[in-house]
This record gives sequence, structure tokens and C-alpha cells, in this order.
Amino acid sequence: MSSLVETIGYVFGLVALGYLTGWFGLLRKDAGEVITSFAVTIAVPLLLFRTMSNAQFGEGLPWGLWITYFTAIAITWTVSQLSLVHIFKRDGRAGVVAGLAGSFSNLVLLGIPFMLGVHGQEAFEQLSLIVTIHLPIMTGVSILLYNLHDPQQQGSFSILSVLKGLAQRMLTNPLIIGILGGLIWRAGGLELPSLAERLIDSLANVAGPVALFAMGLGLRSYGIKGDVRPAILIAFYKQMLMPAIALGLAVALDLSPITAIAVVTAASFPCGVNPYLIASQFGTGQRLASNAMTIGTALAFLSTAFWIAVTASVFS
Repeated sequence: MSSLVETIGYVFGLVALGYLTGWFGLLRKDAGEVITSFAVTIAVPLLLFRTMSNAQFGEGLPWGLWITYFTAIAITWTVSQLSLVHIFKRDGRAGVVAGLAGSFSNLVLLGIPFMLGVHGQEAFEQLSLIVTIHLPIMTGVSILLYNLHDPQQQGSFSILSVLKGLAQRMLTNPLIIGILGGLIWRAGGLELPSLAERLIDSLANVAGPVALFAMGLGLRSYGIKGDVRPAILIAFYKQMLMPAIALGLAVALDLSPITAIAVVTAASFPCGVNPYLIASQFGTGQRLASNAMTIGTALAFLSTAFWIAVTASVFS
């Protein structure tokens, strides 16, 4: 257990180091965006490519994994959205942002290095299967629901346009390209040339620390401003309700221990930056999404460690 605590401390310590670097102004103000761009566009996609090209999956699609995770998302999203609308008396458009922030885990900048460091390669492969469809589904659903709640858009959009935009996002997303590229390479039974393997390894191996450090830098730039009470509630839903639902479903569906650990841990991660970016595009809920991310990340050391311990005891 001491080794596990130390690993969790190492992961969140890198986030804290990035935050403190931003706090003391040791790097330029745009450094966080640049480092994050490198991690998400280059290092992490190469890590995913390497993982998918060497992974050994069972037969068929991972329906149990997907049903567990996305059912937990659907329930938590609904509770978060209804809470903002009915408890805090916000409109439906802000409610969509609350639903997204309450169910969108930080699976890339935090999740990937965390899963590798704490649970190992096999759990990381399970996480990669979630990442494959996570962002497209969450983005598409949020756009669809926002338009349904926006009086100016009602009747002027179509599901076809949403699906078209969704497909475009998938085909141009570096993370999806890395995953699909690795799967295609694996299906072809090809081996990487030694030079290519060394180049990929040199960048993929720094993906985790760089992503965590960049995340800390990014948190410093967002801060906490207004909408604190609803943000605390949304962060609670994200990091306590969603993993509890995932754990219950994992038991009910009799998932394997490694799959259950991966899916519950993924559900326990705090909200990432994507809900804030989507809220900025919508023009509503930006402070709520930013605060939920910042508050949730600050508490994630305790909440994620709690769910890892609970899941391990249930599936031991």
C-alpha cells in the first residue's frame, strides 16, 4: 500500500509542480498551452499508437467495459444537469454544461499517466478502449443537447450535421489517429523498424510526466471565480457518484478485476478541460466548468485513492 500511495503522490506531485511553476511565473504565460499541445498532439498519440500496436485484446468488442462506463456517464450527466436547473435555477443550456462537467473524466492528461503508473499496462489498455470513443460521444451529445435547449437553434439543426461534425472531429483528432493507427498496424502484423521504434519510444516515454506537468500549468491559468457552490456539487457528483455507479455496474456485469479497476478508476478522475472549452464555444457555463475542474483536481488525490482502495477490496 505504501508503494501505491507513493505512486499516487508522484502523479499528483507532478501536477502540483506544474501549478507552482505557473504560480511563481517561472515560465512564460503561454507555456502551459504549448506544452499541453505537444503532449496531446505528439507524445500521447505516439504512446497510444505503441500501446495499440502491441496490445493483446480478447475476442470481440469490450461491451461490458463500455456499457459500465457510459451508463455511469449517462446517469451522472442527468443528475448534474437536473441539479443545476432545479436547485440553482439555471437555464437548460447551462445545465448541459453542468452535465458534461459532471461526467467528463480527464482521461488523457491525468488518466493515461495515472493508469500506467498505478495500475500498469493492462489497465492502460482498457483505458485506451474508453478513450477511443469517449471524446467523440461526449462532444456529439453535448452539441445535440445544447441545440435542443437553445431557442435560437431549435428547428435549425439536424442530427445529420451533428454526426458529420462528429466524424470530422474523430478523423482529425490526434488521439484517435494514434489509436486507429496502432490498431491498423497490429492488424497488419507488421513490425516497426528499429529506428522508428526508438523515435516513438523516446517521445512516448515522456508523455506521462509532460502531460501531468502541463495540466498543473493549465490549472493555474483557470483559477476559481464565481459559481463555487454548484461547482463543488458537480465535482462531488463527478468523483463520488459516477465511480459508485461504475463500481455497482462492474459487480452486476461480473467484469474481470483488471477491467473493473480500470473503469472505476477512470470514472473517479476529475473533470478535464474539455467541458470548459465546449462551454466557451456555447457562451455559457464557463466559470462552472472551470471551477469544477480546478476544485475536483485539488480533491482528486483523496477521492481517486479512495475508489482504488474500495475497488481493490471488492475485487480482491
